[in-house]
Amino acid sequence: MTRYDTHVEDGVVFVGTSDGPLEVAPLEDVLDAVGGPAWTITYTDAEKARYPEMETDDEGLVVDVVDMLNAMTHSEQFVQTLAAHPTTVPAEDTISPRAGLFVGKLLENLENGVA
Repeated sequence: MTRYDTHVEDGVVFVGTSDGPLEVAPLEDVLDAVGGPAWTITYTDAEKARYPEMETDDEGLVVDVVDMLNAMTHSEQFVQTLAAHPTTVPAEDTISPRAGLFVGKLLENLENGVA
């Protein structure tokens, strides 16, 4: 199964495709959407109570968001879905639909780790 890398070039986030790099969004927009260039791993009291066997030794560690972004790979299906989303930013929004989809996956990886 083919996986496609993510990379940053000249301040822009790209995802690989079988046809070459696909522009996602300016890195600055992605970092703003996730709250900045660093992510601190935290667990709520509710999570700890619900999953007492969960490893929480990494709580408090700070993750570099760009490092996480560069570690991400994507399935063909995700890349096709990403490519189908527009890159223009709607007037009532702060990021494009394509960037929003990408940021959602990035947040999932920041919250759960890269699988």
